[in-house]
Amino acid sequence: MAQQIAVTAGEPAGIGPDILLMTAMRPQPVPLVAIADRDLLAHRARALHLDIRLVDAPEPGESGSHYPAGTLAVRHCPLRTPVTAGQLEPQNAPYVLDTLDIAIAGCLNHEYAGMVTCPIQKSVINDAGIPFSGHTEYLAEKTGTPRVVMLLAAGGLRVALATTHLALADVPAAITQDSLTATIKILHADMQRRFGIPAPRIAVLGLNPHAGEGGHLGREEIEVISPVLEALRSNGLQLIGPLPADTAFTPRALKGMDVVLAMYHDQGLPVLKYAGFGSAVNITLGLPIVRTSVDHGTALDLAGTGKAEAGSLVEAIDQAVRMAETG
Repeated sequence: MAQQIAVTAGEPAGIGPDILLMTAMRPQPVPLVAIADRDLLAHRARALHLDIRLVDAPEPGESGSHYPAGTLAVRHCPLRTPVTAGQLEPQNAPYVLDTLDIAIAGCLNHEYAGMVTCPIQKSVINDAGIPFSGHTEYLAEKTGTPRVVMLLAAGGLRVALATTHLALADVPAAITQDSLTATIKILHADMQRRFGIPAPRIAVLGLNPHAGEGGHLGREEIEVISPVLEALRSNGLQLIGPLPADTAFTPRALKGMDVVLAMYHDQGLPVLKYAGFGSAVNITLGLPIVRTSVDHGTALDLAGTGKAEAGSLVEAIDQAVRMAETG
C-alpha cells in the first residue's frame, strides 16, 4: 500500500485551496500531506464554512498518520504576501514554485509515494518575471527528465499527446521521427509500469485530416508517422495507425485500445474532456516519480465561494495511489 501522497495547493488565489479542503472532508485511501500555507488553508476553510482540523505533517523519515475525514496534515510553506480569493498577486509566484519543489524533493527521496497538483496560473508566474510554461515542463526540468509525455484519463478513455502547449503553426515541425519514437517508447513503458498493462495497444492518430489522404492532404503520415510505427512494430509494440482523428474516437475504433496518442493538444483533449470533464485526470509519464493533476484551471471567479467542485482532485488522488501501488 502506497503511503503519503503530497498535494500541492496551486495558485493561492484560485480554487486549489478550496478543492483540497473539500477533498480532505472525505475519507482518503492513503494519508495526504497538503503542501501549502497553513494560514491560507485555515482562512479559506472559514470562508467555506468547513469544520476541518489542520495538523502538522510528519517530519521527513516519519510515517504518515491516516487521519479521519475532516483532518488534513499540512507541510507549511509560507506565502510571500497575503491573498484575497480571486485576486492574483505576482509576489506569490515564488510560493507556488516552492510548493512544487517541496513535493518533488519529497517524492525523489521517497518521503511521498507520489504528488498531486492543484491548478496554477501560468500567466501570473510569468508576470512575476519567472519564465514558466507549465507543470509538466517544470517537473521534467526539476527531475532531470529529458522527455515526458502528457496523458489525460477520464471515463475509461486515455489520451496522450505527441506535442503539448504549442501554437498550431509550430506543431508539424515538432513532430519528427526521433521525437515521436521517444514519445511512443515512454507511453508504452509507462502503460506497463504505471498501469500494469503487459502489452498495451496504442492507437496513433495522423496529423492531417483523413490521416493525410494518401499524401494529398499532407505528407507527415507518409514521411514521419508511418515509418516510426513500422520500426517500433518490428520491436514488438502494438501500434494501430496512423488513424484519421475524426473517426478514431468512435466506440468501434476504440474497442480493445488501451490509449490513444494524439498529435497535438486540441486534436485529442476536446474529446477526452467531453467524456469526463470535472472527473478527468492529467498524468505525467516518463518521470521517475508519480504525478497526477486536476483537469481544470484556477477558476478565480469561484475561489472562496463554495461553488467549486472537487471531483477531478478526488480522481487524481485515487489515480496517483493506483499508479504508486502498480510501480
